[in-house]
Amino acid sequence: MSTVPRILFVCLGNICRSPAAEGVFRVLMPDGTIDSAGTGGWHVGEAPYGPMQRAAQARGYDLSRLRARQFVQADFVRFDLIIGMDSENTANIEAMRPAGSQTPVRLFTDYAPGAGVNHVPDPYYTRDFDGALNLIEQAAQGLKAELI
Repeated sequence: MSTVPRILFVCLGNICRSPAAEGVFRVLMPDGTIDSAGTGGWHVGEAPYGPMQRAAQARGYDLSRLRARQFVQADFVRFDLIIGMDSENTANIEAMRPAGSQTPVRLFTDYAPGAGVNHVPDPYYTRDFDGALNLIEQAAQGLKAELI
């Protein structure tokens, strides 16, 4: 990995989990190149979901300037590490992997082994924005520890 990490967080629509992870990780590693994307394109150009923004803001993370974008094949070149929020996300990412690309794709929960879960539940459906943020913060701390 480069000296300054280039990390992409990916979820389904890029309006809850991945922008929250981007916001949290930007605070933890302000010198990194941190971005987020969704495997689907339904929300391209939209701000993060209001309830997620409010939950993040209550913890000091400002997501208001982020806008959803769709994951593209060029992201394998632009980033050193691509992190999916669940196994469906990572499968969709891997399906787009260009021949010869060695960019690692990992589950975010790999960095929070003590959490005892294998995905970040989607709060758009579960409505548990604080629970998702708890897990995102835990995984972000684990990722930072691995990078430094």
